[in-house]
Amino acid sequence: MWICYLNLQKSATNSMEELTKAEEKIMMIFWKLKKAFVKDVLAELPDEPKPPYNTISSVTRILAGKGYLKFKAYGNTYEYYPAVTQAYYRKLKVKKMLSAQFGNSPASLLSFIIKEEKLSKDEINKLKEIINQID
Repeated sequence: MWICYLNLQKSATNSMEELTKAEEKIMMIFWKLKKAFVKDVLAELPDEPKPPYNTISSVTRILAGKGYLKFKAYGNTYEYYPAVTQAYYRKLKVKKMLSAQFGNSPASLLSFIIKEEKLSKDEINKLKEIINQID
């Protein structure tokens, strides 16, 4: 069987395009499955009725174009796999939020979380332990 390895990944930098909610939902499935064909992603979607195959295929191709997925071609069939880790994506999202919403101040973010999320004393103590470990 002839296999073609193609790489459309952009450089993994902060310049990666942000994902839409639909794209993020599909990426979550790829991170879970590690590699998949479009039909596998469709099977994992909890939505009823399921979106059309072509819709998921289009979103998947967009993700590859944005550099979030790579793929192997088996003739006319493509097996996709993540080009970036979920941890890396999470880091990009948090950095963007920190910059846009909290003036690049982790202290402001932490203060917001503590006040707005009404953390328990246990959770606050865990945060203190994490901070103390850094010293």
